[in-house]
Amino acid sequence: MTPQLNIKNPLSEVEKQILNPTTVSLIESLHDSFETKRKDLLEQREASQKELDDGRFPDFLSQTEAVRKSDYVVAPIPKDLQDRRVEITGPPDRKMVINALNAPVKTFMCDFEDSCSPTWNNIIQGHVNVKDAVDKSIEFKRETDGKVYRLNDEIATLIIRPRGWHLDEKHVTINDEPVSASLFDFAVYLSNNYEALLNHGTGPYFYLPKLENHLEARLWNEVFVHAQDFLNIDRGTIKATVLIETITAAFQMDEIIFELKDHSAGLNCGRWDYIFSFIKKFRNHQHFLLPNRTEVTMERHFLRSYVDLLIQTCHKRNVHAMGGMAAQIPIRGDEVQNQIAMNKVASDKSREANAGHDGTWIAHPGLSQVAMNAFNQAMGESANQISNKRNDVSVNAKDLMKVPGGTITEDGLRQNILIGIQYIEAWLSGNGCVPIYNLMEDAATAEISRSQIWQWIHHHAKISDSNKTITEEYFTQVLEEEMNQLQSSRGFESDYLQPAINLFKEMSTNSEFDEFLTLPAYKHL
Repeated sequence: MTPQLNIKNPLSEVEKQILNPTTVSLIESLHDSFETKRKDLLEQREASQKELDDGRFPDFLSQTEAVRKSDYVVAPIPKDLQDRRVEITGPPDRKMVINALNAPVKTFMCDFEDSCSPTWNNIIQGHVNVKDAVDKSIEFKRETDGKVYRLNDEIATLIIRPRGWHLDEKHVTINDEPVSASLFDFAVYLSNNYEALLNHGTGPYFYLPKLENHLEARLWNEVFVHAQDFLNIDRGTIKATVLIETITAAFQMDEIIFELKDHSAGLNCGRWDYIFSFIKKFRNHQHFLLPNRTEVTMERHFLRSYVDLLIQTCHKRNVHAMGGMAAQIPIRGDEVQNQIAMNKVASDKSREANAGHDGTWIAHPGLSQVAMNAFNQAMGESANQISNKRNDVSVNAKDLMKVPGGTITEDGLRQNILIGIQYIEAWLSGNGCVPIYNLMEDAATAEISRSQIWQWIHHHAKISDSNKTITEEYFTQVLEEEMNQLQSSRGFESDYLQPAINLFKEMSTNSEFDEFLTLPAYKHL
C-alpha cells in the first residue's frame, strides 16, 4: 500500500510550511521503511522483560565480545561539539528556546521528550520555534510589559531530543496507523533545518532517548543513512549522543557506539531514567527493592559503576562521555536555602568533572556558572577529557546490579505521591517541565515516584521506623491525606488534579506494571 499521510488537526499557514511536501515525503518514506522494524524491537523489549522476570539477569553479550575487544574509534567530532562542558536542557517553548540559546553554556538540548508534554500544539509549535531559531529570526514578546526576546550574536550549539521509540504521534497517521513519534520529530527537524544548519557552520545533532540495546541504536543508524540519502546530505553529517537511561543498555554501551560510529557524538548518563529503569526492569524481584529516592545518590555503588564504565567506554572510542542533570534551580527570596542548593550543584558537578566526564546538564541558566566553574577547574583550556582513558576502571555485572541499602520512610512515600501527582497534573495541562519544591521535575523523576510506590506495594515493603507494611490501603490513605492538604493550601481549583490523582493511583496499584506513565497519560491529551 502506498504511504498516505494524514494530519488530524487543522494547520496554520506557518505550520503548513513546517509540514511541507519534502517533510511529508520523508516521514512517509521512513514509516514505510522502518515502522515494522520499530514494532519488532518493541516486541523484543517485552520478550526481554519476560527473561528478567524469570531471573535471567543482564550481562555483557558473548556474541559481541569482538566489538568490545576491537580498536574501532568513532568518526571525527564536529568543531562545535568538541567542547560541551555545560549543556542546558528544556522544552521547545518559544521563550525557553531563546533564553537557552543565549545562556552562557556550550550547547542547548531542545527537548521534545521528557520535559515536553506532547500536545499537538506543543509539538508542532515547538518545531516552528526551532526552525525560527535555526533561521535566527525567532522573537518573543512578553505580554505583561512588551519586552522582546531575541537571539544574541553568539549562541549555544543546538541539539534536538526527539521522543523515544515507544511513543506514537497520534495526530499524524499513515494509512490510518499513527506514525512513530521518534521518526516524526526527527524528520520534521532534519528536513526543515539541515540546509540552514550547514550554512551556519553547524549540523543536525540529536540526543537519542530510552534505547534498551544496540539493535535499537542500529535502527537509528539505518534511519540516519536513509534520511541523509533521501535529502542528498553527506552520510555522517548527522551526529547523535545516546542517553544511557536503561540498565540493559548499560551492558551494551560499546556496541551502541559501534552501531552509530559514523554518526556517534558519545553517550550521556541519563541518571533519573536509569534509576527508574533499575526499578522497572527488576520490579518482580523483591531483593531489588530500592530505598527512598533521596537516598539513591550518584555515590551509590551501582550508579558510580555505571558512570565509570560509561566514561571509560566513550573515551576508549574517542568520543564524549556526558554527565547528568542537576535538578536544583535557584531559590529566590531565601539566600540560605539557595546557597545550600548551589553547593549541592557544585559538589555534583565537581564529582562528574573529576570522574572524567566531558560535560554536564543543567535545567536553569542560573546554574551555568556553577557548572562551568567545576568543569573549568578540572579541564582548564582543554575542550574535553577524552584523553583521560580511565584505564583504572574495572566494572562487572555485579557492580552494575548492586542494590543500594537504605530506608523506606513515610516521608519518602508522601514525597513520591506529591511529586508524581503534581507532575502528572502539569503534564496533562500541557506543561512537561515543572519546578516542584525547588527541584525541576520531568517525566523521569515522576516515573521514579510512581514505580517506587508500585514496587513497595507489590513486595509489601516495610516502613523502616515503624515496621508498618505499605499496602494498597495504606497508600490510598496517605494519598488522600496529602491531596486534601494540597488542595486546602492552594486556594485554587485545577481541572487536571483529579485526573492526575486517578491516573497515579491506578498506575501505582495495578497488578501489571505500566511501562511508561506517558503511555496511559497520552490518551488524556
